[in-house]
Amino acid sequence: MKRFAVVLAGNGVFDGSEIHEATLSMYAIKKQGATYDVFAPDMEQHHVVNHMNGEEMDEKRNVLIEASRIARGNIKALDAFDPKDYDALLFPGGFGAAKNLSSFAFDGPECKVQPDVEKAIKGMHKEGKPIVALCIAPVIVAKVLGDVKLTIGQDQATADAVGEMGASHEKTDHGQVVVDEQNKVFTTPCYMLDADIAQIGAGAENVVRAVLKHLA
Repeated sequence: MKRFAVVLAGNGVFDGSEIHEATLSMYAIKKQGATYDVFAPDMEQHHVVNHMNGEEMDEKRNVLIEASRIARGNIKALDAFDPKDYDALLFPGGFGAAKNLSSFAFDGPECKVQPDVEKAIKGMHKEGKPIVALCIAPVIVAKVLGDVKLTIGQDQATADAVGEMGASHEKTDHGQVVVDEQNKVFTTPCYMLDADIAQIGAGAENVVRAVLKHLA
């Protein structure tokens, strides 16, 4: 049974992991006969957003603890991740990918990547194992690996930023997957497009299917 490591960035689209993308990715992994463990960095998240009105709240939360809500408590700190134990590494999207796992939301192409995230990506790449990124999460892969082929959908400003980081971008529509065979990078746009939950499910299933086909 193939094993995925799913890396979360908190809980909720505006300050953490996008919950639909996270849960439907886990569903797709199990539905297609593989299994997963969930990880998140043990760190304070950048800020807390009220998801009803979009306003920042005057409180602090921990990324690992918030992500444990999605993982139903079955989660590990990302600094414990060992690429030798897994067949693929998967990052759902959500603003947490661009605020907690990296600083892309604030610094664009000049962003920094959280050290445990960078170590995990480089470790999988060195092992020649698949790295999967949904929605905005491909920008992290672009920053760490540079010359890779990926997609963030159709947003030109983000595509331009990806290019500045050395990656090549392909425009995609709902459910489409871009595969960089050389670097083993698998990406799909999800909520970078104006999508509904069924389209998110299709994207998650398609990208997981592409990874498992590669691993077969």
